[in-house]
Amino acid sequence: MRFSRHVHITGTALKQWFIGQCYDSACVGLLWWGGLTLLQVPFAIFWALLATLFQFIPHFGPPLSIIGPLIAAAFVSWETALYVLILYGAIVLIDGLLLQPIIMRRQTRVPIWASLFVPILLSLLLGFWGLLLAAPVLAIVFAYRSMAKSKPAFPQQTPPGQVITGGRLVDPGGSAGSAPRPE
Repeated sequence: MRFSRHVHITGTALKQWFIGQCYDSACVGLLWWGGLTLLQVPFAIFWALLATLFQFIPHFGPPLSIIGPLIAAAFVSWETALYVLILYGAIVLIDGLLLQPIIMRRQTRVPIWASLFVPILLSLLLGFWGLLLAAPVLAIVFAYRSMAKSKPAFPQQTPPGQVITGGRLVDPGGSAGSAPRPE
């Protein structure tokens, strides 16, 4: 396989992963906006937009996204701050167990089981970098996997005795034009 083909497959996989990440971030932002508006937290749309942007930071963005709304809710009442914490937990669960695996399955063809377990495994093996790179690496691996499944393993060969571009297979020990003998 040529290098340009590898670049194309990898680039397409990363593009699809990025598009999926954009969808996931938009969904999380909508969940934050809906929840914060329902709880009447000041500047709900700003906190939702900030959460959308923070969603692009793998595994550290969601905890960062709660700081602002929590402080704003604390100025309203301690009960509202408690409800913001509950909202954060619900959004993290919905995103991590439902939204992200389904969106990545549709965009990058990564199975749901892989998007749930491989980041855990890679974080145990490689620490921070394994956790950070798990999703894009999965997208690339499954892009190559689907490419390998779509191609036949061996090139098609003409069976013995059939015409090959104007001629016939010739048995070196037999007469010209005869099919090879099975050994």
